[in-house]
Amino acid sequence: MKLQVTQENLSKALSSVARVANSRGTLPILSNVLLKTVDGRLSIAATNLDIAITHYIGSKVSEEGSITVPARLMQDFVGSLPGGVIELKLDDYKLHINADKYNSTINGISAEDYPVMPAIADGTSWKVPGKLLKQSLQQVVVAASSDEARPVLTGVYWHTHEGKLYMVATDSYRLAEKSLINVDQAVDLLIPASALQDLLRIIGDYDEDVIVTHDDQQVLFTVGDVELVTRLIEGKYPDYRKLIPRSFASDASLKRSELVNITKVSSLFARESAGSVTLDLDAEAQQVSIRSIASQIGENTASASASITNGGAITLNSRYILDALQALGGEDVQVAFNGKLEPCILTDPKAKDYLHVIMPLKS
Repeated sequence: MKLQVTQENLSKALSSVARVANSRGTLPILSNVLLKTVDGRLSIAATNLDIAITHYIGSKVSEEGSITVPARLMQDFVGSLPGGVIELKLDDYKLHINADKYNSTINGISAEDYPVMPAIADGTSWKVPGKLLKQSLQQVVVAASSDEARPVLTGVYWHTHEGKLYMVATDSYRLAEKSLINVDQAVDLLIPASALQDLLRIIGDYDEDVIVTHDDQQVLFTVGDVELVTRLIEGKYPDYRKLIPRSFASDASLKRSELVNITKVSSLFARESAGSVTLDLDAEAQQVSIRSIASQIGENTASASASITNGGAITLNSRYILDALQALGGEDVQVAFNGKLEPCILTDPKAKDYLHVIMPLKS
């Protein structure tokens, strides 16, 4: 293998790929990245056997070849080099790197020993705009569980309902649902939230279409010159639609920024009670109050003006409220519930494609 690439392109590719390399795994080679020439380009790939990321960059290839080298060393070294052209030359299992006045050799391991994720042969493909996908992931992934004891809840469920693609996540304490696009084919995918966090980083400012290809076991996301493939989670997702009420006894509309402020202030007094705050909708005064009590510190009540049809009170986790408000992102927010024992729904009155459900705490 002999080729030339720019330092900027190689450093960027290593940054997006190397984080997947696992230095704590049972297979030492998984801490390496795979460098391989493909159709006049250089592909940089890494995998931890559950997820694989491949980044293709333009290069001037003189000789074809492939090698695996330590991911962390390669990333840090290339990132420290000055901008300009880098020459990579493979001699036996030694990768020689020359850039300006820098000459280094990194010992590699044969690419034949590197595990490769199986290709998706007869998959289904469709597209989703990059900006929409990024926004949707940011709104939904926050609600996924990190508890490996319930693997189904550590995923984000992508599915079609009445011809529309939905994305949903829940940790059983809260739930986020986003509707994206109309699709012709049926979609039923349970994708690890951890893989979607990596996808978020890859999308970045990419605003063209992301191609999604999947079969029964894997899903592949193609974002320009970068490919991410991950195994799907096995299991049946809970029938979450039963949890979402369609009518409400209590509801209020107010500025999102004001609800953020009064929640943040009240959360300071809610630390010893696991973030527990009471949300009070006062229809007579037309204001929303958040009350928190800390027996050792004191208590706090903060209020904001609101448009309230019917009053009521509910006790919620303040961190979940703040996460939901950040995910909503609009100027206004609507808060609605049916009594203190039923789920609380937060939505943007001007954007009906996203909702956030928070389960109540015992007050």
